[in-house]
Parts: sequence; C-alpha cells; structure tokens
Amino acid sequence: MSEERKQEMLALMEEAAAQRVSIRKACQVLRINRDRVQRWKKRNRKGLRLENGKPGPRRALHALLPGEREQVLRLARDEEYADLSHRILTVTGWEMGRFFVSFSSVYGILRAEGMTRFRGVHRGHNGRSLPPVRKELSGPNQRWAWDISYLYTFERGIFLYLYLLLDEYSRKVIHWLISWRQTQEEARRLLEEGLLAENILDLPEEERPEVFNDRGRQMKAKSIRRLFEDHQMPQVFTRPRTPNDNPFVESVFSTAKRAPEYPGRFLDKENAEGYFDCYFPWYNTDHYHSGIEYVTPDQAHRGERERIVAERRRRLEQQQRWRKEVNRASITKSGILKLASEGLNQGVPEVWTDPRSSIGGHPRASDFGGQELRRAQRQILPQPQGKNRSDDDNLSFPDLTGYSLIDS
Repeated sequence: MSEERKQEMLALMEEAAAQRVSIRKACQVLRINRDRVQRWKKRNRKGLRLENGKPGPRRALHALLPGEREQVLRLARDEEYADLSHRILTVTGWEMGRFFVSFSSVYGILRAEGMTRFRGVHRGHNGRSLPPVRKELSGPNQRWAWDISYLYTFERGIFLYLYLLLDEYSRKVIHWLISWRQTQEEARRLLEEGLLAENILDLPEEERPEVFNDRGRQMKAKSIRRLFEDHQMPQVFTRPRTPNDNPFVESVFSTAKRAPEYPGRFLDKENAEGYFDCYFPWYNTDHYHSGIEYVTPDQAHRGERERIVAERRRRLEQQQRWRKEVNRASITKSGILKLASEGLNQGVPEVWTDPRSSIGGHPRASDFGGQELRRAQRQILPQPQGKNRSDDDNLSFPDLTGYSLIDS
C-alpha cells in the first residue's frame, strides 16, 4: 500500500473519531487490522514517513568483512596478477589462501574500483557459435582433438606451424610440435608420440579414444587414416568450414596467442620451440581452466577435479558461516569486527579454519553468551508486531472515494 493511501485512511479514521465512531468499528468497515492503524498513527506523530520498508535485516549477516575486501584488492593490484580475469583471480586467491569469497563478490569489488575492463588487444567472442553435439565424457583419454595453427614470422608470407594434440575431457595438451611445413609426416609424428605418452596402445581396443579433426589434407591423408584404423581408434571429421565443430583445440590456440607474454612473431623454429617449451608446461600445470571448473588440466587428467572442487565449496561455505558469526558478534560486543578484520589483514592462516573454534585469538560468538546474542538478533531482524500482521502489499482494500463512515 502506498504512503498516500495510508494517509487517506488515517484521515478517514480521524473523521470517524470526530463523529464518535470507535476505531474498532472503523477498522471493521475498512477491513484493516487495528494494530496496523495504530502503528501508522504512532509513526505519524513522530514525523516519520509511512512508506513500506525493505524486509529483512539492514545489513546482511554474510556480508564481506573489511579485511576480505582489502585482500581481494591487494591481490588484484599486484602486477603479477594484473592480467587475470576476475574468475581466475578468485581461484588464485583460493589456492593461495588469501581469501575465500565467490566469483560475484570479487567481480563486484573490482567493478566498484573500475578494474573490470578488458586490457587485451583482441576482440571478445561474438557468442553466436554453437558447439557440436557430443556424447558425455566421464574421464580422460576418451576423446582427443588435434589441429594445426599458423605462427607468424618476421618474413611476410612465411609461417611456422604449431601442431597440437588435446584431450577434450581434461583439456590437457598431450603433445605438440613446431614445423616449417604442413605435411602428413609431421602429423603422424604428433599422433604417434601422443599415443606413446599416454600408453594408449596398452588399453583394450574398446577403451581407446576417438579422435576429432577437420578436413585438411593432412587429416585426410591415407597414412593418417590407416594409423587410426590399425589402432582401432575412430576418426571423426568435422563439417567443412566449421571451426566450431572442433572448438576445444581452437580455444587453446586462442588462449595461447592472447597470453600477455606471447611475442606475436618468431624468428625461427628454435625461437618458437623455446617459447612453447615454457608455455605448455605452465598451461598444463598452473593454468586454471574455466571449462573444467577452474582446476588445471593436469589435475583434471589425474582425476582430482571433483575432490578439489568439493574442497573449495566446503571452504567457501565455512567462510560464510565464519562471517555470520563475526558479524553477529560485532553487534553484541563493539570492536570484534575490527579485531577479525585485523586478523585477516595480517594474513593469519587460522582465520580460515573451523569458525566454531577460537583459534588464533578470534572470539566466538558463543563467548558472549546465548542471551546477548539472541538480544542482538532481535535488534537487527524484523519482529512481528501484532498477532495478525501481514504484508501491506498483499492486501486489497475497497475504493474509499466518496465513502463516509457515518453512512454505514
């Protein structure tokens, strides 16, 4: 109900009182709870507005602590992590034990500081591509994908070529090589060394991976097709001129060429091999991949993805419970929030342990007594007033235009 409507009803109540109609009778006619009218009158006498307030506590009990916000900004402003997206930055903070907050909270902090703008030189994805339908994977080495990408040199029209073999489940780069030529011999060498690296030939034939590739002449070469046939590995060709059918390899190429350290051009084959000798080990072991819930490809390949994600979720929930206790305690005893935030700023590792313990000198909410804690909760949580209190916005009232209480 709007504030104007409430004022109109109070005016009708005053008119009824002047005509010696009781407030109980007036409320029955208007079909409104008497306690609500009394509350409106009380607020009116104090000069307060009658507009509807927002439900719930004024401050969320799981609101971020000041120390957590400072830790996020400190990590984001570090030059070493300046090129990370807000999601990768969040996972990095989790792994380092600096903070445990959600993706959206980190994004909100960075956005408030104007730190969310894209700093690269490439345009973003157009968002219109659709991936092909694939059967669900349950583990590594069930589907591989491979492709070849151009690498610029300092000579116009002369290119190096990056051959890449990828496991789709874990996004791990199984094998790669650099060549001056696009030939079936180089492609066969890539695949054979990948088979040896993962011991695929020791697996039963029905457990060997299927392989996705496009329709380039190297992929359709007889020697390549015979290699897959001999090892009982299905070869799947994508649609012509449809790179979205093989998106995972294309994504790795894009990630590699958008890296801040990527030189753009290479002097020779040795120069390119020197760069990718450093890049792909980092990609496999240190890169938090958004497509596999921000674990590294090596971790996913070893089957550790579910355990790591579950542990992160547990620690996030634990930290949320800890925030609630600190924020509740700050209401009953002034200075507790300050003490907790100082502990976070000092990087006390115990603050991330069980919030129900007082390790590290941080008091528990229960240390102040259950009675005081309940009293504090009553101060911040909305309490029902009157036995029939209901939401103003969910009630309907008759049209009062031209209506007189005396006539009834």
